[in-house]
Amino acid sequence: MLEQKPAEAAAEIQVLARVQGVLKRPVTVKAARGLSHFGEHAIGWFAAGLIGAAVDRKRRKDWLLAAAGVVGAHGASIAVKRVVRRPRPEDPSVEVLVGTPSRLSFPSSHATSTTAAAVLYSGLTGRNLVPALVPPMLASRLVLGVHYPTDVLAGAALGGVVGGLLRRKIRKKG
Repeated sequence: MLEQKPAEAAAEIQVLARVQGVLKRPVTVKAARGLSHFGEHAIGWFAAGLIGAAVDRKRRKDWLLAAAGVVGAHGASIAVKRVVRRPRPEDPSVEVLVGTPSRLSFPSSHATSTTAAAVLYSGLTGRNLVPALVPPMLASRLVLGVHYPTDVLAGAALGGVVGGLLRRKIRKKG
């Protein structure tokens, strides 16, 4: 179990409460919930990879490998969650605005799969998708009150590593 010192935990709760105070508006909560549902179990990112495979027949195998990589990154985050066993934020100053499939928080699986998808699909589209996809998903997890800031940062790092390694493999193969 990830043990935080009281001062560290209080600082993260303070950041989380502040993010909610600044960003929690009906339109942002609605968008954050949409991102949450899209990213649940990496299903939206996996579907995007399947669409890429259907549209870009020339690189169908690369798209399928990338889509599998997104699912693999998600699986890696679940494995880390089960080892670390950090509970989700629970504090009166933080409002939880969406349901979650587990009570485990570290790392954010949404951040992991989104970052892996952004890195992998950037390589296949020739466009840098990271700035457009990753920050909104990370912010959404905080707006919804289901992750500490370090959860989303660690998830993004894990997704970046998995996506980057697989992207190199795809590039070498192609």
